Amino acid sequence: MKPSKSLEPIELLPYIGKWLLLASAVAILVGSASAFFLFALDWATTTRVAHRWLIWLLPMAGFAVGWLYLRFGQQVEAGNNLLIDEIHDPKKIIPLRMAPLVLGGTVLSHLFGASVGREGTAVQMGGALADQLTHVLRLKHEDRRIILMAGISAGFASVFGTPLAGAIFGLEVLAIGRLRYDAILACTVAAIIADQVSLLWGVRHIHYAIPYVPPVALWPLLVMVIAGALFGVTGKVFAESTHRLSGWVKARVSYAPLRPLLGGIVIATTVWFMGADRYIGLGIPTIVAAFQQPLAPYDFAGKMLFTVASLGSGFKGGEVTPLFYIGATLGNALAPLLAMPVPLLAGVGFVAVFAGAANTPIASILMALELFGPNVGVYAAIACVVSYLFSGHSGIYRSQRIGQAKHRGTPEGIKLSELPAYRK
Repeated sequence: MKPSKSLEPIELLPYIGKWLLLASAVAILVGSASAFFLFALDWATTTRVAHRWLIWLLPMAGFAVGWLYLRFGQQVEAGNNLLIDEIHDPKKIIPLRMAPLVLGGTVLSHLFGASVGREGTAVQMGGALADQLTHVLRLKHEDRRIILMAGISAGFASVFGTPLAGAIFGLEVLAIGRLRYDAILACTVAAIIADQVSLLWGVRHIHYAIPYVPPVALWPLLVMVIAGALFGVTGKVFAESTHRLSGWVKARVSYAPLRPLLGGIVIATTVWFMGADRYIGLGIPTIVAAFQQPLAPYDFAGKMLFTVASLGSGFKGGEVTPLFYIGATLGNALAPLLAMPVPLLAGVGFVAVFAGAANTPIASILMALELFGPNVGVYAAIACVVSYLFSGHSGIYRSQRIGQAKHRGTPEGIKLSELPAYRK
């Protein structure tokens, strides 16, 4: 006898109660860790700016981080890709050491002048901390997948102050073209509460103003298509350049700690003698300036080169904030050429380059709404979707699966890292 449909809401109550409790526990852990990380990052950035000579210690910092990962962190070196793999194919609990290793490695990278971000650190801390509950509570594989996704959402939301984008990011980042709705409750609750927990600890996020958004009309919509294509190609170039440089360095330098040491020498020398300080660290002042005034048209390329060099040589951190920088400054450069307000195109570029490079258009659209307000929604949506399509089957996360191919002829169900073998 089939159960009555009228009882379904009642039968859902234990499920909802379970994930409200689990997601809240994850959120408290991750939100607190993100707050500590952001305070440490602020200290590192302030110290580096006040003592410019610290850039000369970047090679030794790179060696130290490389040695620590070689000695203690080989199991977790894959970072975000490890989390994605574990969600798709659960095998073993992610070691708790991932959290302190990536936190310390990222803070050292910022203190001494590497060009890296913060999203990767927050997401990895979130996943590692959340996964410890799997062991404590003896969760099943199905529940472990969900709790890992909730940790990713909590980390993303709390580090950027965007709970809606964070909730969807945890669902969307796993596979191109598909969302995992089985985790939507856990990811949403974890993202919202983690964001609030970080705010309770005193975290304050930067908000970017777009004072004027033109009415929806043919030309602005066409501009978003053109700009979105450029943003997508830029995200693709960034992702593929980072992966290729990393592969090239690994093939030629077998001892892992030497890779960031050599990369640090190149970066430190270039920054010191070329005065390229604006391209290292998070670059928040330049991002803010991109919404306010015209900047040098090559700023996006400068940031891309330094970030590719930093991540490709083995420094720890994330890609997303550098992508925000690249997108905002590229939008700033395109605005006068396309006869659009500088703040609008800077804001759209901010989210659209990320949408293309991470293959997360929905999370990027929500981020635009949360950061810039609803008026920018239509324009951001078009640019993010076009960017996503134009970035092709490439991305910053090589363990992403192709759930729904962007165009015909591309195999589905494989990792992005496996795609070149199918193209031969």
